[in-house]
Amino acid sequence: MEYLVFQLQGAMASWGEAAVGEYRGSHEYPTASALAGLIAAALGLRRDQEVELRAVNAGYLFGIGIRQSGALLRDYHTAQVPGRVALKGRRHVTRKDELSLTRADLNTILSTRDYRQGVDLLVAVQAQADAPHPLADLQQAIAQPAFVLYLGRKSCPPSAPLNPRVIQAHALLDAFTAYRVDADQAAAQPVIKLAWPDGMTAGVAADLSVTRKDRLIHRGAWQFGDRKEHLALLNAREA
Repeated sequence: MEYLVFQLQGAMASWGEAAVGEYRGSHEYPTASALAGLIAAALGLRRDQEVELRAVNAGYLFGIGIRQSGALLRDYHTAQVPGRVALKGRRHVTRKDELSLTRADLNTILSTRDYRQGVDLLVAVQAQADAPHPLADLQQAIAQPAFVLYLGRKSCPPSAPLNPRVIQAHALLDAFTAYRVDADQAAAQPVIKLAWPDGMTAGVAADLSVTRKDRLIHRGAWQFGDRKEHLALLNAREA
């Protein structure tokens, strides 16, 4: 099996989950839609290219190796937004449109946002039969991205190159092990936890299976569906 493996390292990251109200939490690793979005950004796809974005989301499977999920940081956040009455009959497609109203029409909202400090992850991409691009093209795009890449939020840039490599391996864990050697990361911290979807061979038995709501249905309408994800904690020998 062919995998595209790359690393995500950063002083800060924020992996969004389903958000309700004023709280914006962060998972310990990125969602499938976030990884598809990162690849789409590297390819130069824009948010309104719905057909192309759906193809990227449906065309690849993502496995994640957690080396360090990072310590939790909680931020008290304020933002200005217009009220619904002020927006009525006005174009408000972008944030700039929203803030073009007079100051008297803007309200201040309070929210709490979570971040992860000191993130170190590996990502393996497996192409499906209907993948819109070969893995070699994705490797080149990630190495020289069309748009700036970030770890969940624009305030969270990578602290190291993503260093993408196309690797032949029998399973996800083997791909991560080979990447450490191929990318000269023998001294790097080993993977301590795996996450993978149905259709991907992990090379280790799952300790837990969960449902995540991160399968893209429609990007413009922010609609996401459920998918099954499997998790495994690795002991020292497996790592």
